[in-house]
Amino acid sequence: MTIAIVIILVLLFVATSSLRVLKEYERGVAFRLGRLREPLGPGVRVLLPGLDKLVRVDLRVVTLTIPPQEVITRDNVPARVNAVVLFRVVDPVKSVMTVENHAVATSQIAQTTLRSVVGRADLDTLLAHRADLNEDLAKSIAAMTEPWGVKVEVVEIKDVEIPEAMQRAMAREAEAERERRAKVINARGELQASAELRDAAKTLSESPASLQLRYLQTLLELGADQNSTVVFPLPIDIIGPFLDAIRGASTGPTDAGRAAPDANGTSPATSAVERTPGDR
Repeated sequence: MTIAIVIILVLLFVATSSLRVLKEYERGVAFRLGRLREPLGPGVRVLLPGLDKLVRVDLRVVTLTIPPQEVITRDNVPARVNAVVLFRVVDPVKSVMTVENHAVATSQIAQTTLRSVVGRADLDTLLAHRADLNEDLAKSIAAMTEPWGVKVEVVEIKDVEIPEAMQRAMAREAEAERERRAKVINARGELQASAELRDAAKTLSESPASLQLRYLQTLLELGADQNSTVVFPLPIDIIGPFLDAIRGASTGPTDAGRAAPDANGTSPATSAVERTPGDR
């Protein structure tokens, strides 16, 4: 009776140890006496204790953080760059048979590729065109991890740290660039305004009445502000005729009283003054 109980217990232990449960996102790579068997899918699987060895492979996406790397850009600027890599296993057999630890291998490849790709780019490209660098990183890492049965989904550069002196220089450069743009925009505005004023002057010159209406409108706008002093310019076209009339009235009698000179070049008044009684 005791021997039967022991045998039953041993059989139960063997049966229990021979059962393996694989989750839906897992795949099993089994070896029997060192020989590779077919990949095992999810569910309950029976293995022979002592003869079979099971390696579980997770098919979910793995998030791998690349530690900060000290790099020097193409324009000789030191920087610290870190990134994140998202990858997953697409071939469980290759991930076990080809490489010892696919996660560690992918991490090392990602670090070296990050330093290489960033070293070929300048600082402006690193800061303003990260999408192109991310695409280049993904292609380079995927080409190396594909034989391992690992597919790289996304590679993103997270942060770029540059020295403080370089940050201050970039800030001054950005400020100067904004001032340059402001001056250019102001100059363009002045040019456009002058062109519009020229066209307006041509239009107003064709109708003097419209110019007077414009002056009256300007006077009305000045009066609406409740100013105590109003300076109102008068156009020369309006006061010109009055000035000519006043000038003609002041110089007319003087010119009429003057006599024409004689044949000797002296006027009659002058010759009459210069004659003496002895000349008679």
